[in-house]
Amino acid sequence: PWLCRNDHQATSAMKTTQLASVKPICACVTPYPPSARNRRAIAFYLLFRFAPCYTPFRHCINIISIQKATSAIVKPKALPKTIQVSEMLIREIASGRIPDGTRLPTERQMADDLGVAVGTLRRALSILEEQGLLKRVQGSGNYVQARTNIQSVYEFFRLELLQGGGLQTTDNLDVARLKKEKTMPEIGPGRVAHRIRRLRYLDGIPVELEEIWLDGRFIDEVEPTDLRDSLYFYYKEKLKVVIGSVTDTVGVATVPDWTPDAFGMAVGAPCGLVERIGYDLSGETVEYSRNWFNHALCRYTNRLGRRQIT
Repeated sequence: PWLCRNDHQATSAMKTTQLASVKPICACVTPYPPSARNRRAIAFYLLFRFAPCYTPFRHCINIISIQKATSAIVKPKALPKTIQVSEMLIREIASGRIPDGTRLPTERQMADDLGVAVGTLRRALSILEEQGLLKRVQGSGNYVQARTNIQSVYEFFRLELLQGGGLQTTDNLDVARLKKEKTMPEIGPGRVAHRIRRLRYLDGIPVELEEIWLDGRFIDEVEPTDLRDSLYFYYKEKLKVVIGSVTDTVGVATVPDWTPDAFGMAVGAPCGLVERIGYDLSGETVEYSRNWFNHALCRYTNRLGRRQIT
């Protein structure tokens, strides 16, 4: 109600005492009685702009408006079930947990073990057959043919559990559009990038913190609900960008100060670090990432060379 009046009309002693710090501003902003809608707008403006007790909250609002940050944990979209199954089998074969020459169980038994429909499993096995990882023998069954250099959704993901493999899932921790850090490698012509922070799991075990910087030229704003468990799948489907090659530098570091409790390692504790630069099919730089991993639970594995198929 006090916003309906000019400064010389505010006669209530209580209102005058409570609003002494903003009353002169009110006189400047409202030389005549404003509408109800305008009064509400002016009230919020004065509250967050001038009230000292709301300074911390106002500071948060400014950060969000500039950085467009989203810090609530968001579950990304899961990959299609067929791709989940095929990727899990590809990683199990690559790690040696399903050795070369292994005869797989019957399709119905495998589908029951994995909790999927038989049709879903058959489509997943067809992907493996197209990649040369599966040989079907009429009347005998499906046999594994191990090989390297397989194209898959997670072909560039090098972390595995100590026992090998592991089905990947993620939590999105924070998404923000920010100015690029001066210390990061060149990833594009612009001054801004999308910073995506995630917690990655293998078989439900938290093993890695990711901080990905995607160049801002590809999209104005990244919606956390649009992201997938595989960012490269999101790049391909949403941005029409295909990662064709990467450069990885492996070293040691300490756990960053933004780590969530779910990661299971204390801030400042020693851990493994993978720094990555990702390139599209034309060789243009797309992203830069820092990846802190728990060396007690997983390892960085890169298999090189080709296996001759006989």
